[in-house]
Amino acid sequence: MSAIDPVFGHWQWQPPAHWRRIATVEMHTGGEPLRVFTSGLPPLPGDTVLEKRRYFSSHYDSLRTATMWEPRGHSDMYGAVITPSRDADLDVFFLHNEGYSTMCGHAIIAITTLAFETGLIKQTGARRELQINVPAGRIVSHAVMEGERVSHVAFRNVPSFVYLRDQQVEVPGLGRVAYDIAYGGAFYAIVDATHLKLDLAPREFNRLIDYGRRIKHAVMSSTPIEHPFERELGFLYGTIFTGPAQRPGHHSRNVCIFADGEVDRSPTGSGVSARAALHHARGDVALGTPLTIESILGSTMTVRAVEQLTFGPHAAIIPEVSGTAHITGRNELYLDPDDPQGSGFNFR
Repeated sequence: MSAIDPVFGHWQWQPPAHWRRIATVEMHTGGEPLRVFTSGLPPLPGDTVLEKRRYFSSHYDSLRTATMWEPRGHSDMYGAVITPSRDADLDVFFLHNEGYSTMCGHAIIAITTLAFETGLIKQTGARRELQINVPAGRIVSHAVMEGERVSHVAFRNVPSFVYLRDQQVEVPGLGRVAYDIAYGGAFYAIVDATHLKLDLAPREFNRLIDYGRRIKHAVMSSTPIEHPFERELGFLYGTIFTGPAQRPGHHSRNVCIFADGEVDRSPTGSGVSARAALHHARGDVALGTPLTIESILGSTMTVRAVEQLTFGPHAAIIPEVSGTAHITGRNELYLDPDDPQGSGFNFR
């Protein structure tokens, strides 16, 4: 008998029928949370994942804030909406404190783990494949199985490229900051943390948020960004600070500050893709060379450029990113229409 059985062992309470119930599976990839919705969302019309995301944003954005923000979430919560697909295994779009992502590598790793560890997708064998449509395009992921557990996931990302190199911007309170912009399913300003005397460690959490937001807004104000094919993808998503690795054998460490000051606890799947494109363009790494990159927590993802191609006007690569994810729980969220804080609040 557990310590609380004498109190709750015979509890029969159910929420009122008029409350919305939203069920989720909770996960993390390298420490970065993912809330996967499993029931309770309204129907989402649309033939493509962008159409579904557009409809959700226009009609149900209050569900994003209710589930990502406090009191049910927090400033760094992240979510994934999985829907059926006409031409892939799944259509998926992503939620966060500011709005909607174009691509998310940590979520791809987590969803692939969820699909094969829980039997959501029925496949057999030691290597299993998912094709996933995300706003940025088609992602192909592979799970490597050990029995019925996923040991790790690798996915091939959308074409990734350098957008601008060797730029500088005046940032209030920081002076001139050098940066590059690269795309790995989302656009990032990539900044050498050592030039700003930033340590990529948890104790610098608040300063990383502050600097990351300031740099992001300065770059957004000075530099227009255009995706070569899709207008909705053409915006600066975040700032990536880079620095030396803290463990032998690793290439480097980075910390991504994205959306409205969210701190990615993982190395950032789309971020390491952007970095691989930048390193390849500089001639630092050849095709096939693996780069193991640490996060602020010391968790890792490994990325390698596996193919060169042209993507619109850009010389691009296809990155392959690998990492691990874990299921942490199941949740049922209640939305009481009489709750004055029911749609959420956010102090970031």
